[in-house]
Amino acid sequence: MIGKVVSINISKNKGTTKKSVSEAIVIENSGIEGDAHAGSHWHRQISLLSVESIEKMRAKGLNLNYGDFAENITTEGVDLISLPIGTKIKIGECILEITQHGKSCHSKCEIFKTVGDCIMPKEGVFARVLKGGKIKVGDEILKL
Repeated sequence: MIGKVVSINISKNKGTTKKSVSEAIVIENSGIEGDAHAGSHWHRQISLLSVESIEKMRAKGLNLNYGDFAENITTEGVDLISLPIGTKIKIGECILEITQHGKSCHSKCEIFKTVGDCIMPKEGVFARVLKGGKIKVGDEILKL
């Protein structure tokens, strides 16, 4: 085990904070069912951000919830940014492949406007779904 899932977050619209759910269905080559970022047309089907990254922002005095940076899966105990592109991880019944580290913010998104900074472009990672299934809060994250 390299870590665990502390929150699963979804939203109907892109660029907004996400709401936590206790479990979710992950669809192969798409993403999390009911989430705006799901879709087979790109490699950023699921976003992950660590609670350790969120704590850095909380230390600046910000009152933040899981999903406020629009991450789908909030992790604990995983140095996400150190996982090389192509790394496969298992969460619940699902297998994900890391496809991107961080992202460019071409304009200040709603997350930046709300919290004054966005850690997702620096410390978030993105993955595509190789094998779907159910995931739930508390699931172990295994490196394959």
